[in-house]
Amino acid sequence: MLEVQELSVRYGKHIALESVGLRVKPGEIVVILGANGAGKSTLLKAIAGICEGQTSGSVSIDGEPVLGLPAHKVVDRGIALVPEGRGIFGELTVRENLVLGGNPARARDEVQANLDRLTTLFPKLRERAGQAARTMSGGEQQMVAIGRAMMSNPEILMLDEPSLGLSPLLAKDLFQTLKTVRDAGLGILLVEQNAKLSLSIADRGYLLENGRILREDKAQVLLHDPAVQAAYLGGAAGHATAPKGAAKPAAPAPVAEHTPVPATPQVRARPVRSVSSGEISGLDIDAIVAGAGRKAVRPVSAAPRNTPPTQAERDAATARRSDSLRAALDAIEEAARKARDPGAARSPLPPLRPTARPAAPPPQALAPTAPRAPEAPQAQPGGKVEIYRRRPGTSQFQRSEVRDA
Repeated sequence: MLEVQELSVRYGKHIALESVGLRVKPGEIVVILGANGAGKSTLLKAIAGICEGQTSGSVSIDGEPVLGLPAHKVVDRGIALVPEGRGIFGELTVRENLVLGGNPARARDEVQANLDRLTTLFPKLRERAGQAARTMSGGEQQMVAIGRAMMSNPEILMLDEPSLGLSPLLAKDLFQTLKTVRDAGLGILLVEQNAKLSLSIADRGYLLENGRILREDKAQVLLHDPAVQAAYLGGAAGHATAPKGAAKPAAPAPVAEHTPVPATPQVRARPVRSVSSGEISGLDIDAIVAGAGRKAVRPVSAAPRNTPPTQAERDAATARRSDSLRAALDAIEEAARKARDPGAARSPLPPLRPTARPAAPPPQALAPTAPRAPEAPQAQPGGKVEIYRRRPGTSQFQRSEVRDA
């Protein structure tokens, strides 16, 4: 039997669990209900030996303390955890995942026997033994995770949100699988937000809020409790069936027959006075409109009509175009005849005009100059020289010393 007493967990100054106590017997399902952040996952991690916070209290299985032991030692004592998100090896086959679960010392000599018992309990795992785990559905992957935990031959099986990410139909099938595991003699500690489904298969339940256990009772009592329904079942008190012997809720008080009904306020339309445009502008609009109608309209002269040309005009225009075309053709033929006749007279080119280039001036003799004395060097004022060196292992420079120039 798993027994937890006065278990507290702290993360620095934050208290995640405070004086939590519970027990789980073999062959029963115990569910932990609570909102997000209540400490449900922290409770399972503290029992499994993988909690990173500071723990205190007592956790024992069959009277042997396990709090503070490494995770593999806790598994050797008979406690197995199926974490949130399944945590299976997707690239390995179903059989390989199951065989990995049989590595603890308590189950190492019975791997094949546990594998045969597990595949008998879950025939689908035998059918999918050679299939890669990542290609299976969410419900089948959760079954692989449960089977891998059971391969360690545990006494207590802990599950953290097993229905997370599953459809309602797959979640229902999964919880039926947990009933089969319970019937095999294992104790199950279940953390689940689906309160209705988990309480329907559980034997007992605990309510965890802000790191404290508020209540412990039978699962059916919690399932039909109005307070639990309001907090975890969406207030579905009217849809639940009360257990035998439970008190019936009181009938609602009758409504008075002559209850006064408040009168409906009436809204009265307020008359609106119309104002003419003449009153606003101070002008007689009708007179203005009549005057505009009597205004003379300027007559519009008719556009001159284009009369078609006569036959004589058309013939004259055609003759003019023919004469122009004939003159152009004659000019082209004359130019072609001159180009073919090499002896035809051509216009002479103008004679070239020679241009005289001006004569260059004679070179002038340079006057002799006396040699120039070299300039005496001038003494420069003394200065400083800064020496920079590269820093080892970097591309940066730093000043190392200063010398006189």
